[in-house]
Amino acid sequence: MEGEGTALNSDVRSGKMIFEPILEKGVFRFDCSVDDRIAAFPSFSFENPKVRDTPIINIDKVPTYIPSFECVMGQQIVDIEFQLDTSFYGTGEVSGQLERTGKRIFTWNTDAWGYGSGTTSLYQSHPWVLAVLPNGDSLGVLADTSRRCEIDLRKESKIRFISSSSHPVITFGPFASPIDVLVTFSRAIGTVFMPPKWSLGYHQCRWSYDSDTRVREIARKFREKGIPCDVIWLDIDYMDGFRCFTFNKERFPDPKSLVDHLHQTGFKAIWMLDPGIKVEEGYFVFDSGSEEDVWIQTPHGKPYAGEVWPGPCVFPDYTQSKTRSWWSDLVKDFIPNGVDGIWNDMNEPAVFKSVTKTMPESNIHTGDPELGGRQNHSYYHNVYGMLMAKATYDGMKLADDKRRPFVLTRAGFVGSQRYAATWTGDNLSTWEHLHMSISMVVQLGLSGQPLSGPDIGGYAGNATPKLFARWMGFGSLFPFCRGHSESDTTDHEPWSFGEECEEVCRLALRRRYRLLPHLYTLFYMAHTKGVPVVTPTFFADLKDLALRTQENSFMLGPLLVYSSTEQNQELYQVQHILPKGCWLSFDFEDSHPDLPALYLQGGSIIPVAPVCQHIGEANPTDDLTLLVALDEHGKAQGILFEDEGDGYEYTNGGYLLTTYVAEQQSSVVTVKVAQTEGSWKRPNRCLHVQLLLGKGAMIESWGTDGDTLRMPMPSEAEVAELVSASENRLRLRIENAIRVPFSDNVSRGKGTEISRALVEMKSEEWFLKVVPGIGGRIISMEHLPSGIQWLHSRVEINGYEEYTGLEYRSAGCSEEYSVIKQGLDQAGESRRLNLEGDIGGGLILERQIYFLEDDPKSFGINSSIVARNVGAGSGGFSRLVCLRVHPTFNLPHPTESYVSFTAIDGSNHEIWPDKGEQFFEGDFRPNGEWMLVDKCLGKALRNRFDINQVQKCLVHWGTGTINLELWSEHRPVSKETPLTISHKYNVQGIL
Repeated sequence: MEGEGTALNSDVRSGKMIFEPILEKGVFRFDCSVDDRIAAFPSFSFENPKVRDTPIINIDKVPTYIPSFECVMGQQIVDIEFQLDTSFYGTGEVSGQLERTGKRIFTWNTDAWGYGSGTTSLYQSHPWVLAVLPNGDSLGVLADTSRRCEIDLRKESKIRFISSSSHPVITFGPFASPIDVLVTFSRAIGTVFMPPKWSLGYHQCRWSYDSDTRVREIARKFREKGIPCDVIWLDIDYMDGFRCFTFNKERFPDPKSLVDHLHQTGFKAIWMLDPGIKVEEGYFVFDSGSEEDVWIQTPHGKPYAGEVWPGPCVFPDYTQSKTRSWWSDLVKDFIPNGVDGIWNDMNEPAVFKSVTKTMPESNIHTGDPELGGRQNHSYYHNVYGMLMAKATYDGMKLADDKRRPFVLTRAGFVGSQRYAATWTGDNLSTWEHLHMSISMVVQLGLSGQPLSGPDIGGYAGNATPKLFARWMGFGSLFPFCRGHSESDTTDHEPWSFGEECEEVCRLALRRRYRLLPHLYTLFYMAHTKGVPVVTPTFFADLKDLALRTQENSFMLGPLLVYSSTEQNQELYQVQHILPKGCWLSFDFEDSHPDLPALYLQGGSIIPVAPVCQHIGEANPTDDLTLLVALDEHGKAQGILFEDEGDGYEYTNGGYLLTTYVAEQQSSVVTVKVAQTEGSWKRPNRCLHVQLLLGKGAMIESWGTDGDTLRMPMPSEAEVAELVSASENRLRLRIENAIRVPFSDNVSRGKGTEISRALVEMKSEEWFLKVVPGIGGRIISMEHLPSGIQWLHSRVEINGYEEYTGLEYRSAGCSEEYSVIKQGLDQAGESRRLNLEGDIGGGLILERQIYFLEDDPKSFGINSSIVARNVGAGSGGFSRLVCLRVHPTFNLPHPTESYVSFTAIDGSNHEIWPDKGEQFFEGDFRPNGEWMLVDKCLGKALRNRFDINQVQKCLVHWGTGTINLELWSEHRPVSKETPLTISHKYNVQGIL
């Protein structure tokens, strides 16, 4: 069927999109015209791209929602409008709030170290929105393009996609529930690979465990301390000079022996492989790749070389089948070194010393015809990481077709779940990132990627014991569970934060391992049916609009995990908002203020295992526990999937899928096997049934798995007594629990004080975070109305700094500042902060940060170098100083950002990244203000300053950043002649 477009003129077309049914009932493909349908590029999202391009017959239904379009200047703008109170989710790997209304996302895979809640592009691209109508009916919308795509959800109940012409839009539904949409979506894009069971254990990682001695020490400590763990990861420092597929002969002289040792103690090893291959003749990977002609080319036909860890690197062109085969063969030969899994990092691809953080979009890929053929990098950029992950996955299968590959990828696209797990990238050790991690994992699951998780504890910065314990508390129940931290941070293993935190981590991970049978079953359902593993809480009651923004809980099937993500609020101080129906709380006699509360939905049965230190330690003949929660009709049902935990025998019937049912009749509850699938023999084991009564109370019974088990139900009075006793035990456990300290009393080394010294300032327009401990650094500058993080840095470097000399990072940028005065408003928010730091020679650097009463949209910074105590021998008399204001701003869209100003001489300037570093002096200086403009956002950061105080302005473009520096004159100072720079920031729209 086709709609009709309207041609406005030769450059602009608009109208309703034409449609045809594809895949199955309820799925429609939309295009702007027949010609656009013919011109569309192949699909990377669909597991079988031909399905998207093949209409199905005998479907007469007209779609409920027909998008409208406008094509102008090579851009395709698509709008779909819904009724009020429609909620939006999905959009893949995104930061910020769970419900996406009000957000704007750009799908462009980006190395986004230290991203914030307002960052618009992360490491993966999912041009996909899940719309949930007020009554629970749901519709999924996919913009099926690999190019940069804007997803604009700022207007309530309206989806807008903006990308290059021409590409189709695919809708799924509306169906009766979001689960129905996601199951249908998975039939199009493919389901998650079936993970080996060991990969669902806890993973320990760091950049980097720098020697095999350190790896053995980490493994030994896990076992000695009784903390469950299955995997240790090896980051780039295992390599010889960061050369992929090599080992450092001094620090990792015998990787096979190392992994054999790990295997003996129940650990697996995962090793990193990046796409950047060092340009070096004699290096076998570079030589063979050059011989096979597999490198991405410049427009001039030469291999492109970009700077990464080893120095100048070339990059495999994974868009060619011959390159993927070449890479797979390298992986196949790499596996016998003791490689259990592979970590693909930096595969956006990330490139150093580039303002865009990646390679030029003009680079050329010689793609396979079925992928789109020869195209520039802008076409293949978003799928580069997925194609690398596929080649890695295929290489692992080549090495051993009896084992399931495990690949983790940083970059991805719709469909990546077929080959790799993912994590949420280089997050920060902050409470904001702890809170965001739940929504980010949920959104990935709602976008077709169920196997994900964050770096627990935060990757960058130093976690405190409280933050790490709380994060591990609920992070231990995410689908992918890994602790990981950056170099130059303090140790982040569970025992690194004191005995109290260590105990919480031990309890949390033991919970995970007890729930592994349930988790493994959920992954079987995700692999075979496309059912998400983690879902938002509102999935339990689709009509309760209040639940749709709940961000501190999530569901694993019928299991509800409820946590506190607020720094100063423990779980038992939080009012638990539960979905409608029967929810029975339980624990494993392990409740703690930093562990989440667990609820089982009435009508459900979930399997539970005994505690073990690693998954290989578990035995199928071990006792099986069933947790049973009856519904209001006295019934319950649940399933358990079992197989060897690895390999592919399950595809040939080598598994056991058991459906257990429970039913109360009169005063007896009967638990039995209702149905089985598969040829795997039921283990001879004891069955332990725990019937939940509420408030943690339960009754128990034992029998043999497979036999019918009958449990006498206690009377109402006995139930009330059991519930009361359980409540008392829970209260005592919480009261007597040894709390993890909020303050950091553990000796942690350099950086500890820095993490604790954060000062927050907030107005209606701005939210600033300041660290007095190092140079009074401003590490976050968020504009609240727009949600833009103009500045977001690590604690130790970048952000807003000040220097006292002409040289880079001179005195002032790292000295400890003291808070001299902090002005608060009636709500207790800081409105004025006075800082000062001693920079030697009797000189002091003073700074005042303040919100303006007469200009509420702005905030100001006044800085001065003053002579506080200049005397003979102080050096202050002869010391030349220059006050350099050095803010490092983030560029969400580097290629669409520029600096604009009018100079003193009246000339107008636009400074783009390709201009490099530029100074402006004399009459070429900005005449009191300049702006950092982001064309994609339609916003500009405006910086106004006193031109009489500023002698020089500097623009320096970095890798995804820009410095807009203000320099004072260069001279000595006295008590009477300080150096001062006063300036202000605000945000304004652009035409």
